[in-house]
Amino acid sequence: MHNGSPIILLWLQLHANELCRETTMKPMLNLFLACACLGVTVASSSADQPNIILIFIDDMGWKDVGCYGNDFIDTPRIDQLAAEGLRFTDFYAAGAVCSPTRCALQSGQNQARIGITAHIPGHWRPFERVITPLTTMALPLDTVTVAEALQESGYRTGYVGKWHLASGPQFQPDSQGYEFSAVIGGPHLPGKYRVQGNPLLKPKPGQYRADFEADLCVDFIAGRRQHKKPFFLMLSPFAVHIPLGAMSEKVQKYTKKAAELKRDLPHPVYAAMVEHCDDMVGRIVDAVEAEGLTENTMIVFTSDNGGLYRRYDYREHADDNVSSLAPLKGEKGSLHEGGVRVPLIVKYPPLTRPGTVCSEPTISFDFYPTFVDLADGSLPEQQTIDGHSLKPLLVEPAVKLDRTALHWHYPHYHHDRPASSIRERDWKLIEYLDGTGDIELYHLTSDIGETTNLSDEKPGRAADLKRKLQNWRQQVTARMPYPNPHYNSERSCEWWSLRTGKPVDSDSRKRFPPTEKDL
Repeated sequence: MHNGSPIILLWLQLHANELCRETTMKPMLNLFLACACLGVTVASSSADQPNIILIFIDDMGWKDVGCYGNDFIDTPRIDQLAAEGLRFTDFYAAGAVCSPTRCALQSGQNQARIGITAHIPGHWRPFERVITPLTTMALPLDTVTVAEALQESGYRTGYVGKWHLASGPQFQPDSQGYEFSAVIGGPHLPGKYRVQGNPLLKPKPGQYRADFEADLCVDFIAGRRQHKKPFFLMLSPFAVHIPLGAMSEKVQKYTKKAAELKRDLPHPVYAAMVEHCDDMVGRIVDAVEAEGLTENTMIVFTSDNGGLYRRYDYREHADDNVSSLAPLKGEKGSLHEGGVRVPLIVKYPPLTRPGTVCSEPTISFDFYPTFVDLADGSLPEQQTIDGHSLKPLLVEPAVKLDRTALHWHYPHYHHDRPASSIRERDWKLIEYLDGTGDIELYHLTSDIGETTNLSDEKPGRAADLKRKLQNWRQQVTARMPYPNPHYNSERSCEWWSLRTGKPVDSDSRKRFPPTEKDL
């Protein structure tokens, strides 16, 4: 049963007398008013449930596409999606790296509740100032995922691409509510990747990974003809994650363009990878259109965390520059804006208006209640849902959600020190958890680049946000670092593998893999 639309009811009430002058309309009008007031729709529920496609790019920065200000990479199909829908300026990944955000999205919870706070299995720096907590190694099977919640509402569900919420076969998408599952492992270039556990799904000879992932999605969308059910499809490509790799014609295009413009960033291979993603988005949109599903399909485009400014070797020596995140500070692995602020575009013709923009702070775990809301489903009673439905923002981007703050907890060494952070409207505080007691306070509205730490200038504001952040960590039982009795300042930058228990040999890694032409 659907709630009656206040807008429709108001319009009908205002025009009822006019409509009733036509005697043939009066019985129909009375019936429609009664149905609307009782929350009953004339159409069947399955016809009203939107198809939902979530395109979840890996490591794409906030300004990697044209509609967010990138003036170098060609992204016409993503830009068109924004022109036809709603673009969010203050949308955040729930985590600074992939697994935490994926956990938050699937569960509807801040990942600190579950303990997946690092990418699985995480990094290890045994001689640093603090010992960081181990991350939970798999999304628990008793978690009611967004796919399982949508299945309860009659949806067919599919997953394509990177999972990274466990390595064991029993913890894959097909055990978490996804009827069709194609988890793909391996780098981007032809011959380097495969579908894990399903040898029947094979790419075409010489096929780039993002093109293969798009093929699988197009086939899934076409399955609507057979299944006659609304569907939820999550596409999670490996692009634009390192190791960088792209098909040669695009690399040559951006190498030439960089030389003409005398540009050092983004790296031509990285730019080509972003354009591969744009091609993939175009194919998804075209498949929806070809099936006649455009008017009843929600397409969501976002990223799992912030972009990568620079590759690092595992001893923290600067390696190849990848892209620029300016004006944002930080990058993937950091709780500064560059590490967590990401693009979000939503196109859903029944609700979103073309070319609209929303500046309300929103976050990855908002997708869960949003999708369930639009599917006319129910949230699981046994599971805390931290997200808020974005449906009000889709209808009216200027409204405010009933939420006091957003929180992040990343108690690990990566591209920054262990930290937690809180954003309360215009203000953001970062508290470092490495025993230094350092805090940073920023007014994001006037300082999106986090250039001026106001913690000394506004000690009251800083103390208030720090207290609220600490209270939140207690509420979600966030795992915390603790002092390391083996701290060694001379060896603190050493990275060790959690898999092997040995130091990582960063010299063995290739700087960049060959492009398709060189294979």
